Amino acid sequence: MKCTIDWGGPDGMLFVARTGSGHVTAMDGAPDGGGNNLAPRPMEMLLAGTGGCAAYDVVLILKRGRHKVSGCQVKLESTRAETDPKVFTRIHFSFTVTGKDLPVAAVERAVQLSHEKYCSASAMLAKTAEITHSVTVVEA
Repeated sequence: MKCTIDWGGPDGMLFVARTGSGHVTAMDGAPDGGGNNLAPRPMEMLLAGTGGCAAYDVVLILKRGRHKVSGCQVKLESTRAETDPKVFTRIHFSFTVTGKDLPVAAVERAVQLSHEKYCSASAMLAKTAEITHSVTVVEA
């Protein structure tokens, strides 16, 4: 996996990332850090990527189990260390999974498998952060 990050220039802290898969995304800083608030912060991107990784796993696991999943949302709340490096120290994943006749136990197992076995991002962050999760199942 490869990625190239280019700084937007001397008038701010905008960075453009070009991924090895050919996609582009932007990151920026808050005005008090020299940025112009034009895009998510790099640490927000890290948190969003972790949520995407976990949601991807949960949907895939449920689909492979032939469950009728029709929606998946995960909200993440995090706490960071107060001193540099300001690593994540706590991340809570709140999953809301929608589907027809979805067994709560199957959804909880999918979330657990993602956390314990499949999600590389949360496995890395678990080295510094306490990872917790909650699950809500909604009937479609």
